[in-house]
Amino acid sequence: MSRTKNILVITYWGFNSSILQSYALPYIRLIKKNLSSNSKILLFTLTPRSRNATKDYLKAKEDFNKEGITLINFNYSPFGFIMGLKFIYIFFSLIFLTISNRINYIHAWCTPGGAIGYIVSIFTGKPLILDSFEPHAQSMVETKTWKKDGFMFKILFKLEKLQLKRAVNVICAAEGMIAYSQKVYGLVKPKYYVKPACVDLDLFSKKEKDLSLVKELGQSSRVCIYIGKFGDIYLSQEVFDFFKVASSYWGEKFKVLLLTNHSDEEVNSFCESSGLNNKVIIKLFVEHKFVPQYLSLADFGICPVKSVPTKEYCTPIKNAEYWAMGLPVVITKNISTDSALIHDNNIGYVLNELNNEEYTNAVKKIDSLLQDKTLENKIRKIAETHRNYSIAENIYHSIYS
Repeated sequence: MSRTKNILVITYWGFNSSILQSYALPYIRLIKKNLSSNSKILLFTLTPRSRNATKDYLKAKEDFNKEGITLINFNYSPFGFIMGLKFIYIFFSLIFLTISNRINYIHAWCTPGGAIGYIVSIFTGKPLILDSFEPHAQSMVETKTWKKDGFMFKILFKLEKLQLKRAVNVICAAEGMIAYSQKVYGLVKPKYYVKPACVDLDLFSKKEKDLSLVKELGQSSRVCIYIGKFGDIYLSQEVFDFFKVASSYWGEKFKVLLLTNHSDEEVNSFCESSGLNNKVIIKLFVEHKFVPQYLSLADFGICPVKSVPTKEYCTPIKNAEYWAMGLPVVITKNISTDSALIHDNNIGYVLNELNNEEYTNAVKKIDSLLQDKTLENKIRKIAETHRNYSIAENIYHSIYS
């Protein structure tokens, strides 16, 4: 049995967010497998206030406790003077928790979480481990969310460099991040790990279509599914322009399963601007554990990450989930290694431009691929090879065993 190793996991997400539930939490469970029974994991989250905040928090805390994870949550509000003051309190709280719980490692997710982890590590002397390391500050500039001469960019970019320098282990989200970090931050670490977004192949496996889940679908429906949001690092109106082209091609058979928390008003506005009948869109919000049932209703997925330079170093979880379910994918160009995998293995279509001609090419390609009865198994093998949890298991075993 390994010695006691207490870990403070730091994220920048809410405890009830889909990205924490679908992306970080499965990895935290894998980390826990490498620890002794008397080791502790504390999970730090930042959650926006909601109507049922206290009730939701108590339920989540109880659920995490059952898994041997202690939830440490703070309320999040848009960054400003009040949030700045709150962060001072948060830092002192995390430093106290690190000392009082005899934390051995600080394991931070992505660079915003890494920024917090860096400060706590500096004040406590505890080793910092960066997970899913990818550029965030530059990405926010490229997607026109921040300005390069703005305060937020300057502070996070500086913290990205500092946290990389401080980290004892760095787990990159994509292979290219190693060269990028050496070029942009001017730092060379003695060892890097690479862990793309992996998927639970047992949970995400093809199931028989249950059309009772969505009454608007029939056996002959041609269904595109999208799990996620619009805006920020994702395209928005362009996605609905693509849906319009697909609807014109397949006619009344075409439907979109949109698993999102965007409002009906937002979705209807996008539809109106694209000239798309909003009855084509079936908007739902489902718990992550039920997502595979809805993926089983789909014929193909779409990954509309904005094709900006830094997205070559990201790792979208949705593609791993699509592939595990045997679904071809329409994706923008130069997204992680995913665009190349899709093109080289002929398991979808890579959009080189965002216009109706390319959308038509994509739709025709998907229509052709769906005639291949071996396609589903072929795509599933891609997930088994390139997005298997064994990749992450080996990394965490190397770090924590």
